[in-house]
Amino acid sequence: MGQTLARAAQWTSASDGGEGKLEFTPINESILNSIIKFVEAFPGKHPQEAQMPFKKPLQWKTSLEASSFSGGYEQTDDGIKSSTTDKEDNPLLVLEGEILKVSSLDQVNAVLKIAADKKMHEARCVLEANRDPLVNILGDSFASVEGEDSATVRLLEQIQKEEGDAKEEKEVKLKVALIVQQFDTQLMSQSIKEIAKEVRLRPEQVEREVTLLKSFSGEDENCVLESIKYTSDYVFANGCRAPPWRQVHGEICYLRVQPHDGDSFYVTTATAGAFIIKTTKKSKKKNTGQQKLEPSLKWKNLGMANMEEEEKQQKEKKDKEKEKKKKVVKEKRYSRKSGHGDRKPKTPAQEEEDFSESSSESEEEEETLDRRQESNADLPSEYWQIQKLVKYLKGGNQTATIIALCSMRDFNLTQETCQLAIRDVGGLEVLINLLETEDIKCKKTRISDKIPVTDLTPDEEYLVDPQTERLQIGSLKILREISQNFHIRRAIADLGGLQTMVEILKSPNKELKCLAAETIANVARFRRARRTVRQHGGIKKLVGLLDCAPLDSDPVNPEVEKDIEVARSGALALWSCSKMTKNKHAIRKAGGIPLLAQLLKSPHENMLIPVVGTLQECASEQSYRLAIRTEGMIEDLVKNLNSDNEELQMHCASAIFKCAEEKETRDLVRQYGGLDPLVGLLSKSENKELLAAATGAIWKCAISPENVQRFQELKAIEMLVGLLNDQPEEVLVNVVGALGECAQEPSNRLAIRKAGGIPPLVNLLTGTNQALLVNVTKAVGACATEPDNMTVIDKLDGVRLLWSLLKNQNPEVQASAAWAICPCIENAKDAGEMVRSFVGGLELIVSLLKSEHMEVLSSVCAAIANIAKDEENLAVITDHGVVPMLAKLTPMTDDKLRRHLADAIARCCMWGNNRVSFGQHGAVAPLVKYLKSPNKDVHRATAEALFQLSKDPENCITMHENGVVKVSYDIYS
Repeated sequence: MGQTLARAAQWTSASDGGEGKLEFTPINESILNSIIKFVEAFPGKHPQEAQMPFKKPLQWKTSLEASSFSGGYEQTDDGIKSSTTDKEDNPLLVLEGEILKVSSLDQVNAVLKIAADKKMHEARCVLEANRDPLVNILGDSFASVEGEDSATVRLLEQIQKEEGDAKEEKEVKLKVALIVQQFDTQLMSQSIKEIAKEVRLRPEQVEREVTLLKSFSGEDENCVLESIKYTSDYVFANGCRAPPWRQVHGEICYLRVQPHDGDSFYVTTATAGAFIIKTTKKSKKKNTGQQKLEPSLKWKNLGMANMEEEEKQQKEKKDKEKEKKKKVVKEKRYSRKSGHGDRKPKTPAQEEEDFSESSSESEEEEETLDRRQESNADLPSEYWQIQKLVKYLKGGNQTATIIALCSMRDFNLTQETCQLAIRDVGGLEVLINLLETEDIKCKKTRISDKIPVTDLTPDEEYLVDPQTERLQIGSLKILREISQNFHIRRAIADLGGLQTMVEILKSPNKELKCLAAETIANVARFRRARRTVRQHGGIKKLVGLLDCAPLDSDPVNPEVEKDIEVARSGALALWSCSKMTKNKHAIRKAGGIPLLAQLLKSPHENMLIPVVGTLQECASEQSYRLAIRTEGMIEDLVKNLNSDNEELQMHCASAIFKCAEEKETRDLVRQYGGLDPLVGLLSKSENKELLAAATGAIWKCAISPENVQRFQELKAIEMLVGLLNDQPEEVLVNVVGALGECAQEPSNRLAIRKAGGIPPLVNLLTGTNQALLVNVTKAVGACATEPDNMTVIDKLDGVRLLWSLLKNQNPEVQASAAWAICPCIENAKDAGEMVRSFVGGLELIVSLLKSEHMEVLSSVCAAIANIAKDEENLAVITDHGVVPMLAKLTPMTDDKLRRHLADAIARCCMWGNNRVSFGQHGAVAPLVKYLKSPNKDVHRATAEALFQLSKDPENCITMHENGVVKVSYDIYS
């Protein structure tokens, strides 16, 4: 109600310091009627909530007298009071003279009933005196905030924060808040519809809008329109330009609009809105004024027709721009008036390579529509100032160009408006051409003899004219800033800027190399750009930048500082490029690993972050994980976990997360004391990226039992359980994975239950994230091996949820769910009855024997072996054809499957004629071969299966024919 009263209700202006009065308008009458109906219906629908005492009473000057109240009210010296009170014995209604104080919705409803035909007046008085009723009902914290909706989430959070209220009282207050919030939303929606009906254009509004459009019109194509004009200059006294006989229909004026990219059209503005006029071509005779607007005109609503027309025109314009850009990119000819050289077009072979190469990693930035400014009306003055400076860049005079570059850097180039201003007027082409050093004004010089030459080899070091270097530096400083915008990044790549920057990496000027590398780091955030850097030799050059002065060199020496900055810039660029698999191989091939290992010992955090970031990306490759371990980098990664820089900690933890796939690395992390800081990072729950990295590292390290023991000592189990609620899925996947590994230890299964971890784990079984489901099923299955835990899981309907996951389309989820079902069946009190209670559950699990995935088959066989322990369930799965389906799997050679398949066959032999049926379906002969496996678990399960099958004479013959006696003798002799 507060939001509606504040924004939709119509009030008179306040006078003498008063709050103002509700006007007598249809909108206000509608609002009052809705509020009265809401209050009158409230006690019947919500009796308990209607009796809830307000935080402070609604107070107003009433027209009712004390004699009007009867029944549950008592006389006082000054008036009356209600017999019903709050918990502090304060009456819920008090009338003192003309002042009425009411403290519950139940009593408000009673007042409206007593008011009878005066209820509209009484409701108006209540709302005028209490502009935000929710403040009185629930407290000051629930005041309606201007510019912010009274969101349900805010109400929930506020109620939970309030102290002193019992749980039951909080629940009542919460329900009241939600009901009022819902009613307020409906009331606001209703009011907006009513207000919209009354909105009408006025002549002065049209005048202002046309004047504004004229100020942004002109011959320049960057303007909104070429022109916009009235068809008549005569203005009537009421501000209209339409003739009187059209004004009676609400028409105000007529406009002729000429866009840059289409034919002119006419617009009529009326009190009801603006409309496009579509003329019929009956005559070529030129008419003026109203003659153009007579009955030969057809009308269209601007809200729909004009929008469609504009979208069509914009689409055509963008298509033309794209075609033009493609042509420019294909020709690769970018010239400047100062004489910078043209680029050579790519050969057909190079073009083919660009499009034939693919990469396994996902595109970091999606191809999105270039959202140009639809209207220049909102563009700030900086936009136009920058475009003027770009024109100076095109002038050709080097001094003017340098001044323009310096002036451009005075603007905030991190703002999108400034970035797009440079692009829209062709500034990117100019900035990229300034990087070229091939025209006659930029003589190359051999460093060895300082003599200008024209026969330098591509890899030969050279000096460049100082004036040209200044142009390059100025250009790169701007490109480095604006390449933060992904539209700009793609444009730079399209214009061949990356190739030029790669060439600059050979420059002896260290500042130039830094700027070029940093700009490459920005641009190479999408796959095509990363590929371009590699194809033009950029990876090798960037790796070369890492070979800086020894880290223990004099830090005060300016040249050492420059070398360190060059290495840092190179690492930044490699970090961006390393997101591509082929680039990772190129970095290793170029000798990047030992150089990264050297830089990892740097004391400079700004150096360490890109170095560790690069290692983190590359650690997805097994060869890199081996190199990181053998080069001694694990110790440095662990050391930097103790840094105060959370970004550095995050990248180190992520690198450990990936590297800890190998046991040797997990052991090194423990030996270097890395487990303690990893657990310490769990307390930084507000930094979700850091939390995800830390929990991921803990998960992988927990695969080793020795590490789990240390985690126990550090109370990591309890901390991980505390992270099972209200976390991003990326964090939950890692937390649950870590708990699943820790739960392999019996004492940790008890710790998880005591910490309250089983209910949230079971709740996560209802999710959709596939990686999370794989991990949570494993964790629940591990916990289920303890009978007490199994009791909790069963009460929470966890087994049914696991069974439902067998329907999941992901084979990993299916397999993990089936493995988890096994301990649940083993430890449930009445497992047979529990399994039978799942409608269609047995048929479902038998059907998974048709899967093509080995892990699914192994897990399902293990589950069937447990299910078959119950005779009734065995009979059911037999009817579903489990025998021929198991027999069909016996030729498989995977030992894990063989073991559980043999167990399942042994169990299924216990029912009816199944022994004979297995023999008839050819299961016996392949089982004999299982005895040749080196795996003792396979031998045990196979021996049990053959023993059960041997109770049928025909099966004994088959076993003998397949040499079961000899094989058995060889095993046990």
